[in-house]
Amino acid sequence: MSKEQLIEAAKEMLNFSYTPYSNFKVGAALLCKDGSVYTGCNIENASFGPSICAERTAFFKAISEGKKDFEAIAIVGGRNGVIEDFCPPCGVCRQVMSEFCDPDTFDIYLANAENKIVSYKLTELMPLIFGKDRI
Repeated sequence: MSKEQLIEAAKEMLNFSYTPYSNFKVGAALLCKDGSVYTGCNIENASFGPSICAERTAFFKAISEGKKDFEAIAIVGGRNGVIEDFCPPCGVCRQVMSEFCDPDTFDIYLANAENKIVSYKLTELMPLIFGKDRI
């Protein structure tokens, strides 16, 4: 699957995002090494703590179905579901990614309103990872 197709899958998830408090919708599409794709959207809760990001939704769906080898994730987002700028993953999502992905090879694709796509390796967005090797 191309990064453009992965971005389109992430954009579709904006339609399912539940964000009555922030109105900031995020969609994600996670590409497994076997070619399967798991999608996610952010889901808010009135007490905020139980809310979950789109990226973690996609990861947890995949992991709950036995997937543990990941290649890339596409992330898009914006207020009221309107993409304007790039939407990088939060620190908690980066930490989850570091648990399951090789930081030197895992790709993170972000797209803006002009459909410009930028790509980062996880290690670029989280250079000092606290991972399994530190425990």
